[in-house]
Amino acid sequence: MRIKRSFVAVALMIILLNILVAIFAPYIAPHDPNDVSLERKLMLPDNNYLLGTDHLGRCILSRLIYGARVSLGAAFAVMSVTLSISTVVGVVSGYAGGRVDALIMRICDIFLAFPSLILALALVGVMGPGLPNVVLAMALSQWAWYARMIRGMVLSLKERNYVLAAKVAGTGQATIIAKHILPNILPQIAVLATLDVGWVILHIAGMSFLGLGIQPPTPEWGAMINDGRQFLRGYPSLMAYPGLMILSVVMSFNLLGDALRDMVDPQGKR
Repeated sequence: MRIKRSFVAVALMIILLNILVAIFAPYIAPHDPNDVSLERKLMLPDNNYLLGTDHLGRCILSRLIYGARVSLGAAFAVMSVTLSISTVVGVVSGYAGGRVDALIMRICDIFLAFPSLILALALVGVMGPGLPNVVLAMALSQWAWYARMIRGMVLSLKERNYVLAAKVAGTGQATIIAKHILPNILPQIAVLATLDVGWVILHIAGMSFLGLGIQPPTPEWGAMINDGRQFLRGYPSLMAYPGLMILSVVMSFNLLGDALRDMVDPQGKR
């Protein structure tokens, strides 16, 4: 238990550090991440460039710092849009029931019939690459799964005694949802979202690696891995640095999500 708590503490520190780095990137980065100079290409680390430079002479450390802003910002944007859509749809479906519930669930089944990554790639291919299109495509590819989960939570909660008592007392439906339904499902939604942030970061990096996500010269970890691919044998650090950033952040969010799940559901922990 102590070992797990230590890992969770380290994970939380890594997440907070990356968030702070993303927020204060303009003040922390030692150089302009898009400053190109072929005279200093593929430089080894020194006092001026702590992690060296890439094939265009750009500071790797600065690009990693700004890449945290892009990768984390995109992941949080995806989760915000996804949760906004799925919460509204899931609550309406679960609380209304009947034909409304059946119709919404059939629409969800259509979206769930396709693998989320394949659907996201198809949507980006149709809409075109770029950060806004990636965020929208990722949200559209996974909202149905969240909506179905939230609908199940609402179905369970709306039969509880305190909800039935509120209905008997003449409380309006909007008030019941706001005061009795949402406060009880938000902790579980937060756990699901935390566990999936790492998944979103991986998929955003994968799209950028394929050239469908964030476009050059914007620094992004997946795009940096793609840039360093042709120099793998001579300069493996070009791929190793952004790969380690993705690995550390994804593992940290997974550990934090597991810890939150144990807090919200102690029976599942036992």
